[in-house]
Amino acid sequence: MISFIKKSIRNKLIFLLFLTTVVPFSLSLIVTYFHTSESLKENAIQENLNLLYQGKVNIETNIKELNSLTLSIYRNPDFMNYLKSSRFPSDFISLNHVNSVLQTLLYSDESINRVYMSIIESHQLVSVSRRSAVVYTENVVDIEKDYYLKARENQYNMYLEAMYNPSPEIKRSNSFTLHRAFINVPGEDLLAYISLEIKPEKIAELSRNLYDSSSEEFYIIDQEGNFIFSSQNGQYGKDDMKWINLLLNTKNERGSIEWNDEHFQGVMVYDKIAESTGNWLLVKRLPYTTLHESAYDVAVINIIFGVIGLVLVILATLFVSFRITNPIRVLVQNIQQVEQGNMQTQFKSLGSDEIGILGERFRLMIGKINHLINREYKLELENKTNQLKVLQSQINPHFLYNALQSIGTIALKNKVPEVYTSLTDLSHMLRYGMNMDEGMVSLDKEVNYTKSYFLLQKQRFGDDLDYSIEVDKDALNVKVPKMMLQPIIENYFKHGFDIREGVGKIQLKCTLEDSFLLVQIIDNGLGITEERLIEIRRYLYEENASSYRDCNIGLKNVYARLKLYYSDKATLDLTNLERGGLCVMMKLPAEMEGNTYEGDHYR
Repeated sequence: MISFIKKSIRNKLIFLLFLTTVVPFSLSLIVTYFHTSESLKENAIQENLNLLYQGKVNIETNIKELNSLTLSIYRNPDFMNYLKSSRFPSDFISLNHVNSVLQTLLYSDESINRVYMSIIESHQLVSVSRRSAVVYTENVVDIEKDYYLKARENQYNMYLEAMYNPSPEIKRSNSFTLHRAFINVPGEDLLAYISLEIKPEKIAELSRNLYDSSSEEFYIIDQEGNFIFSSQNGQYGKDDMKWINLLLNTKNERGSIEWNDEHFQGVMVYDKIAESTGNWLLVKRLPYTTLHESAYDVAVINIIFGVIGLVLVILATLFVSFRITNPIRVLVQNIQQVEQGNMQTQFKSLGSDEIGILGERFRLMIGKINHLINREYKLELENKTNQLKVLQSQINPHFLYNALQSIGTIALKNKVPEVYTSLTDLSHMLRYGMNMDEGMVSLDKEVNYTKSYFLLQKQRFGDDLDYSIEVDKDALNVKVPKMMLQPIIENYFKHGFDIREGVGKIQLKCTLEDSFLLVQIIDNGLGITEERLIEIRRYLYEENASSYRDCNIGLKNVYARLKLYYSDKATLDLTNLERGGLCVMMKLPAEMEGNTYEGDHYR
């Protein structure tokens, strides 16, 4: 996969664009989901806490109303006197009075199902319900019952008895009972217990507004862990006591706790009712599925829009990548054609952008290469023709050498050694100059050739010419370009010898300094004017400079060959001498880099 991507710019571009869009989108989706989920969960918890608080207020109000009904007895002096007398009502007036009070309590609220009163001293039980009249029973009161003791011990002299018990094997009636201990105020003597058995409809009605039965659970629990109300249709298990005990033991009046077991995974929000109204605990259990449902919806919406955006991005990515890389593919195909030998480009224009400019330069380059190939082909043909001509002309030098030898022999027979010497020097020069196999020669050969040239000139000018050659022995084996000295020396005889004062003098010095060979050619001519010297230097050193006189062709050729062999490591300079004359100095590396010689190019 990675190697496949690396082989193509298009694949790299698609992968890069895909990476820069999918990864940020995925990360943003994940971050958005978790952030939204947490935010919605916190909002849901806060909203449910507010809802529980409102429900608590409503339930407390209901309990206070029921409690106030029992407290109204304190405002009935006749009934209070009856409780204090601790006797069984035998007269009609007393019976009617007691019946009136109890029935008033029974029908003061529609949620009251039964009212009964336990009198302490007489052990009488007086009860009334919506299905029966007032019933008086003697010697049945048990003041040690648990709910009576809890009502007596409570600072508000009240206790709410739960309708359910957490143990499933114990069944209770569908009601809860408000027990009140009546105290002989301002004293502390206990007179009786008034109990109001309350139907669950009112509490159930208030509770139904606090939860969603399809997805949430709601409970009202007393301090003993008994269920006052359950949204689960009265179904309880022993495992419920774990989270119930945790909530009952918490010190906070309201808050939330996360819970996770095999039965429930989510958040429980709770709020406690005041102790004066029962000290119940309101609990609402919110599953994670409910809390995260909105986050799921938001995530689904984000995913839908994200997928749409991703599809558009992928299409745009493919379009951009194909738009950018298609011209490159055209260029690659043409390059492959060139590699196979087809030098014709197969496209006209790739656009006006950078790739289009690259394609245009490629077309121009191919055109130039084709032109150079054609020119090189023609040069090769000309070279072959010249080689044939050279082969054809080889007979001429041989004839010339043989003729010169014959003339030299005749000169010796006629006792003219000077003619023989001149012919010998000329023969050596011809042999040296016509040997095309050598481009680089030892300085020793070049100096010998120069000696022959000087000897011929000496034969010509006699005592009017004085020359000298000084060469370090260590420099004789240094390789130098062939025919390097003769064009420079020849310039002296062309332009400086005839206008000299006195005997014409020319001197050749070759010395080794460090790793360079210094060659100096010094004459006693009149030198060169500064204007002309500047022109000569410009002609030598500037590549595009044209020759202003044919006399500079020899110098130009020598300098060009030095650059060819030594690049920028060789120098050639002309200097006027103070006493008159000209000094031409060449500075050459003593050792060549590489072994490509001019004379070997077409061998």
